[in-house]
Amino acid sequence: MNQTFEQLTEPFRRELKRHCYCMLGSVHEAEDLVQETYLRAWRSFGSFEGRGTLRAWLYQIATNACLNFLASRKNPQRLLPNQRVPATTAMPDGTPATDVVWLEPYPDSDLDGIADESPGPEARYAHDEVVQLAFVTVIQELPPRQRAVLLLCDVLGWSALETAELLGTSTAAINSARQRARETLAQRYPDGRPTIASPPSPVQQELLSRYVRAWEAHDLDGFVTLLKENAIYTMPPISQWYAGNRAIRSFFEWAWKYYSGFRLVPTAANRQPAFATYYRAHMDAPWTAHSIHVLTLDRDAISRLTLFVKPTGPGLFSTFGLPMILS
Repeated sequence: MNQTFEQLTEPFRRELKRHCYCMLGSVHEAEDLVQETYLRAWRSFGSFEGRGTLRAWLYQIATNACLNFLASRKNPQRLLPNQRVPATTAMPDGTPATDVVWLEPYPDSDLDGIADESPGPEARYAHDEVVQLAFVTVIQELPPRQRAVLLLCDVLGWSALETAELLGTSTAAINSARQRARETLAQRYPDGRPTIASPPSPVQQELLSRYVRAWEAHDLDGFVTLLKENAIYTMPPISQWYAGNRAIRSFFEWAWKYYSGFRLVPTAANRQPAFATYYRAHMDAPWTAHSIHVLTLDRDAISRLTLFVKPTGPGLFSTFGLPMILS
């Protein structure tokens, strides 16, 4: 039975992890809930007896596990700083907000090779759309059950009847939750959907190269020229955030004085350009893990810059397969 269970269920592991991440906003919690899903499924595999599809059965277990987990968590929302407090121009004191659970980035390497990318007929969003940082932050604002309904109906494309059976409720309740979720998203996306991220164009590739050069050369002016005038910069777990390239410039003019240098290593997160950044405090110090940068590009400029600083969660760099010390 063990071998049969593994052969049948393993192809769905990555897409279930993506689903749990969208539900929870945390790659680490998603991994834990997928492990719990497989443990529950293994224990009851003998009674499954082919009722419905195996994939739907696994999603049922995973979704309910996420809903139960969120019900037990003090705050069911993992957000970014700009969703919690107004922008500031004051410099931070460097103290992380320990009473807040922040959204985490998701490595693209965990999105590759997903078994089934075929959505159902009612799907409204592509799979790569829903893992983009902006979209994940918006759906984290939804109550957990609305979040689940949106993901099952509008991402996987399941009908209201199928979703109702999975969540153990009525089609009327599903339709109501889906409508409220769509109304919330419409407030953020007047066109009804986020912009689908496409691979960087040659112009954007050059922009990313200039970004690396500016950071590694401490070229503040060069860095700021890459930002849109109304760019947003956040850095969880620090709660302060900055709006506009002038405020962002002031922050980095202050912050970069505390570092001897930076090294940037290309990576990818949430289907967006990203870099792992290492720093050293003085010329003889080792290059030490600092943050994961996730960039949102708007044509030929950076509209959002999110630095997930190392203390945001356990093993942030290891999640991306990156060392803590750069040789």
